[in-house]
Amino acid sequence: MEISGESKPQPLNMKVKPIEAIPESFKEYGQVIEASPDGEGFGPKDAQLNLSQGIPRFYIMKLEKRPLKFPTITHHASVTQCLGSIGGGDWYLGVAKPSIVETKENAGSDVVQSKCGHFYVPPAVDKVQVFRISGSKFIKLNIGTWHAGPLFKPQTMDFYNLELSNTNVVDHTTHNFKQQDGVVFVIDD
Repeated sequence: MEISGESKPQPLNMKVKPIEAIPESFKEYGQVIEASPDGEGFGPKDAQLNLSQGIPRFYIMKLEKRPLKFPTITHHASVTQCLGSIGGGDWYLGVAKPSIVETKENAGSDVVQSKCGHFYVPPAVDKVQVFRISGSKFIKLNIGTWHAGPLFKPQTMDFYNLELSNTNVVDHTTHNFKQQDGVVFVIDD
């Protein structure tokens, strides 16, 4: 007896060259925050945060085995987020511009409602950018910025993370490029 079935096509590995995260290159997604002299007043080079929707949580994440590839990307619709490596080791972050919309009616047929309740347009494959974050700096993600990572070459790295205490429970929307677009991003560095 012969059983035939359709085999699912393998996802396309899309190679992406990272660019260095500097304030100018990252401005559409958030901020790159670098060291400033002690005593300098608050200004535009400081992280412009929005943590008004809950209790801020600042913690150290121990991450293991985060190879330089990603099939999914996530956004938070209610909060900014800050990430940085402890010790300044190189790491990578895939991003796409925020795509949250006010209502389904004013955004076209591609609009999806998140399980969190808001509406968004899924990020386009050709709009994903990868950044390398090197040295003693951190990044602040704007509200709604799609992000995949931190990703890194060593087996383990520690990162500090500033978000809300319940961000990953009540404000976590994920787009699966592998399932929905047949693509897995591979960082070519």
